[in-house]
Amino acid sequence: MMFLISMFFLFAATCLGGWLAFFPAGREVVWGATVGAARRLARRLTGARQDGLRGASSMLRRGREQLAGGVALLRRHPVLTALVAGLVLLPPLAVLLAEDEVALPGFEGAAPAVNHQVAGLLRGERLAAPQPLPPAVFTTAEVTLARPMLAGANRNFDLLDAEFSQRLLTVFRVMREQHGYDMVLLEGYRSPERQNQLADAGGHVTNARAFQSYHQFGLAGDCAFLRNGRVVITEKDPWAMRGYRLYGEVAEAAGLTWGGRWKMMDFGHTELRRPRR
Repeated sequence: MMFLISMFFLFAATCLGGWLAFFPAGREVVWGATVGAARRLARRLTGARQDGLRGASSMLRRGREQLAGGVALLRRHPVLTALVAGLVLLPPLAVLLAEDEVALPGFEGAAPAVNHQVAGLLRGERLAAPQPLPPAVFTTAEVTLARPMLAGANRNFDLLDAEFSQRLLTVFRVMREQHGYDMVLLEGYRSPERQNQLADAGGHVTNARAFQSYHQFGLAGDCAFLRNGRVVITEKDPWAMRGYRLYGEVAEAAGLTWGGRWKMMDFGHTELRRPRR
């Protein structure tokens, strides 16, 4: 409702601006009204109360006349009115309709598939975090090229939100048992200082600053694949891209939000969206 109200006032202001810009008579009317209002205000402040009341009445009458003149002007120039309305309303409507989601080719509009293994794991046993990998696995030339600031990332599952951790571990298990992909956590919890450090590196890394990311609340994780003992992040590898597609399907079946649907696609990212405490 507030959006519609703000769009109405924006439309009215744009129409008024167009009227003043393209019609000299309009500027003269506004200038005359402004000068007249200032004079009447001065008389009201310095003159008798009766003169002030008469001035206010005259101002109100003139205002009604000017409003009627503006409405008549819009009716006389419907093309200009429609053009201004289109320029004002089309951009926000396009944003509302587009939202912020896209998908991999062939993946558009797909609803999260029902995965009975995911549902069973979420209702059943509590999964344990995998043994941490050697830090050198995350600092190879290929990994550094894809994620140059990964060496300082935190991969401790104990610092993640308990519910998010279990959902993510469920995704890992299903990816391994159903699809043959071993997955690793590249980065989980982020301190506010690290989040700002990543944001300072540029928009190609992240646009979120401290406490603007689910990472600060332990509700997000960046993940990749492990093949022959090496971390695979590249999107140019068909094997990895197939894995990202499956990863998105399994993550959404587990109730997580997948970054592969965003405009700035982040295929390895998942998060658990809920009100932040």
